[in-house]
Amino acid sequence: MYKPRLRLSLVLGGLLLLPCYLLCSAAAPAALMDDSQAKAREEVLKLEQEWVTAENRHDEATLRRILDEKFVATFGTKPPYNKESFIKTQLAGEVDPTVSQTLTDHTVIVDGDTVVVVDTDTLRRTRNGEVRTLVGRATATYIHRNGQWVALAEHMAIVPEAK
Repeated sequence: MYKPRLRLSLVLGGLLLLPCYLLCSAAAPAALMDDSQAKAREEVLKLEQEWVTAENRHDEATLRRILDEKFVATFGTKPPYNKESFIKTQLAGEVDPTVSQTLTDHTVIVDGDTVVVVDTDTLRRTRNGEVRTLVGRATATYIHRNGQWVALAEHMAIVPEAK
């Protein structure tokens, strides 16, 4: 026999638990990861920092190691770059010793051999004695290929300056 009150209480009970689950998940995503996921997360975040350093130093060998052969990058609404065009763009010009990049606000999803990282990339440089800052939101997708993590794709959008 169908008991509507019992069914409704199960649904409402589930809805009451959902906000708790979502809050707990958002507050401590790393705690919900198993050891292999936590290891993947740490390896990829370290690789992200190596990537930033390689860009700033124009380190072609490191960029080639980090970027997958199928790598694609987009910036805002501009046409995509493949691995070769991305590296060529990164190596253009002289190394600017005043440039620094800081990655913050990491959101990391680990799913098997795929990791997606969403973060904030803050670039600082000095031009004509004036410090300039550019902030972007980036999403990068990494895959575990041939025993190492490599970047498969990246999308970045510039965060508009506050007025």
